[in-house]
Amino acid sequence: MDELDRLFGLLVVALARETRVAVPFPAAEVYERLVPYRSNRSRLNVATHQDYEMAVLRLLAGERGYVQLEPESVRDAMQREIATINPDAAYFRSFPDAQVMVNGRAAERALKADRAYAPPSDADEEDLLDTTGENPIPAPASPVRFRVARPPDPLSENQCEYCGGVLPLNRDARFCPHCGQPREGDLKCPACGSAVDVGWAYCLSCGKPTGFE
Repeated sequence: MDELDRLFGLLVVALARETRVAVPFPAAEVYERLVPYRSNRSRLNVATHQDYEMAVLRLLAGERGYVQLEPESVRDAMQREIATINPDAAYFRSFPDAQVMVNGRAAERALKADRAYAPPSDADEEDLLDTTGENPIPAPASPVRFRVARPPDPLSENQCEYCGGVLPLNRDARFCPHCGQPREGDLKCPACGSAVDVGWAYCLSCGKPTGFE
């Protein structure tokens, strides 16, 4: 199991908690709300924010058939980027509105593994190329158990307090170039600019997801 497998497992658990495994959703939700870097880097076991972004890019490009991204032109663009010598790990941020559909069989396997803490059975070793949300996930017979996250690693001085993104050292960065939040002062809603608190998943003023946990 590598960071891509762990990212998909965390994504499926987050979607199952909201009973949305078979429902398409915007790509931006993966990294802004469902599995954000700051609160999941220990469970993902990634060394840097760039490693996290590379895992997201691989996931959205369709590696291992875990998800299918629409439109196809965007998916093809991400696959071409990965194939370059020095891929831009943050390339997926150019397509926040692309729609993600989770592979139903792969998601069911991930949920079984999370409940049982055991490898999948031989019956689960089916071909994952039959993707998309056309394979709804049946309701589990027992409640899903969630692992307790270890405390996140301390942030360095040049990392954003909210998203963990690396800040440029040669400039006066009053705002994070990755999430747009101020380094000092109140936390703002990315959509409408209203003040929000850390831990709020949605803005009280406009109802849009904040992307912070």
